[in-house]
Amino acid sequence: MIDRETLNQVKGVLRTLGTPLTLSVTRDVNGKHAVTFSEFVEEVASCSDKLRVVYHDGADFSFSILKDGRDTGISFRGIPNGHEFSSLLLALLNADGQGRNLPDEALARRIKRLRGPLNLSTYASLTCTNCPDVVQALNVIALYNDGISHEMVDGALYQEETDRLGIQAVPSVFCNGKSLHVGRGGLGTLLGKLEKIAGTDNGKEEPETYDFDQVVLGAGPAGVAAAVFSARKGLKVAVVTKQIGGQVTDTSAIENIIAVGETSGTQLAADLLSQLEHNNVSVFTNRTFTSLQVDGSVKKVVTDGGEVFQAPQIIIATGSSWRTLGLEHEDQYMGHGILFCPHCDGPFYKGKKVAVIGGGNSGAEAAIDLAGICSHVTLVEYAETLKADSVLQEKLRSLPNVEILTSTQTLELHGDGNRLTGIALKNRLTNEEAELDVDGLFLQIGLVPGTSLLKGIVALNERGEIIVDDHNRTSVPNVYAAGVVSTVPFKQIIISMGDGAKASLAAFEDRMYNK
Repeated sequence: MIDRETLNQVKGVLRTLGTPLTLSVTRDVNGKHAVTFSEFVEEVASCSDKLRVVYHDGADFSFSILKDGRDTGISFRGIPNGHEFSSLLLALLNADGQGRNLPDEALARRIKRLRGPLNLSTYASLTCTNCPDVVQALNVIALYNDGISHEMVDGALYQEETDRLGIQAVPSVFCNGKSLHVGRGGLGTLLGKLEKIAGTDNGKEEPETYDFDQVVLGAGPAGVAAAVFSARKGLKVAVVTKQIGGQVTDTSAIENIIAVGETSGTQLAADLLSQLEHNNVSVFTNRTFTSLQVDGSVKKVVTDGGEVFQAPQIIIATGSSWRTLGLEHEDQYMGHGILFCPHCDGPFYKGKKVAVIGGGNSGAEAAIDLAGICSHVTLVEYAETLKADSVLQEKLRSLPNVEILTSTQTLELHGDGNRLTGIALKNRLTNEEAELDVDGLFLQIGLVPGTSLLKGIVALNERGEIIVDDHNRTSVPNVYAAGVVSTVPFKQIIISMGDGAKASLAAFEDRMYNK
């Protein structure tokens, strides 16, 4: 199943394995996929003398990873091919104590405190680019807590099961048989959700307090640029963030960064992390800040794990997140008919009717992609005209199964309690209302700045952006903001990078002159 070139690459990845690991396979030898799936496992095991395969009789094809004969808690139902192949390789390295995705000490303590038993299952698509992040994070959680197990399930192999569970988007995570999480997520987000539903054994340890010269909130293009420029000035800098790259990681192709040519969001995020490490910036990922205290000469950032980061200066580069409609039942149907990613979740709606909200480039591109697999696509735009580039509009209008509705407002979301079934629309010119039956609704209406916890702390404009002057100073001395979270015009990667550098230089100037 695996070509020779890939096998050679896998051998290179696994050459550092130092501990014997076992791939414990359960299978029905007469099953439809038993032979080919077994070949896959055998081929992976052939890449290292530290791997071996053992077989057991069972109904479904699955395999778990054992270390020194003990179950690590990590298993795969189906074959982790496609994008999930990296999850398998990383799981093997993680089981051996290797991998850049392993948690730091503070996160490891939080994982170990989770109360079990917790049986986690992630239903994934092998073509989904968001699924590996969730699978890999939950594999780590299972590895660090003996009371937790995690199984990746190839949803395409178990259609009846996914239908019974009402799964309409991937990744979909279930904990002890109940829905836990749908869509993109990292270790910090998933750990926080598990702490809420399972509780923790807190022990007597006090949360850590860290002292730095400067703390940067966020690690997108703006945050990384700010941190690197400050570190190059000799400052002790910490970056506190959910993930490296921020919204950049949602971008498949990037071609407008001068002198870079072409890159991807995933590669750019990896390059950003590399530059942070090269400049000795202390990086604290999988954190969400819960409060910011800016009174006095020492500012304090408190995270969801209770950690406190102290510094005389703060640079806020918290980026943005997907904008939602703000309608009743939206949370209920998120991941159950309401979606964001046409590439990941579009295949669930093959041959079905869907709608796309938003007439910009993202909305037009989503509608074009979905038109190739869905029976009918309705593009809904609030304004009188589409904002997408003319070439995209021409393509849209050439597609026979695409309908475009402009000057149209989405009034209500309708469903059966388990999934979305339709939306109520109003023509803003005629006030005529209509019901549109759809199986899926893809939101492409822009981004909202990450300032929900900053109201009353720094001055915001009517759009929720942090108001800054021409030196990126906010309304609070020694608190700065950069990138799309601020009032800087033109929300582009290259502009955010320059904005982060500008915020850093302004902060250093203020430090020099005691402003």
